[in-house]
Amino acid sequence: MTNYDNEIFELKQRVAKLEKQIALILQQNSLNYREEPNMGVSSEIINLVRQGKKIEAIRQYREETGAGLKQAKEFVDSL
Repeated sequence: MTNYDNEIFELKQRVAKLEKQIALILQQNSLNYREEPNMGVSSEIINLVRQGKKIEAIRQYREETGAGLKQAKEFVDSL
């Protein structure tokens, strides 16, 4: 096994351990983790919506997709 292979193996082990720790924390606090689906938009748009920057999100969506104002507003509102 090369050094690179060793590092990959160790990283995989560390990730597995962290995943188990997170699962335990979620379980102990009665929390559920739900991954948000990728709705075909950039994380930048999603972050803008989360920050309450709706106009910026609409502008970014239009820039990324070429959508019209009405379509972009409706899409951002649906997020």
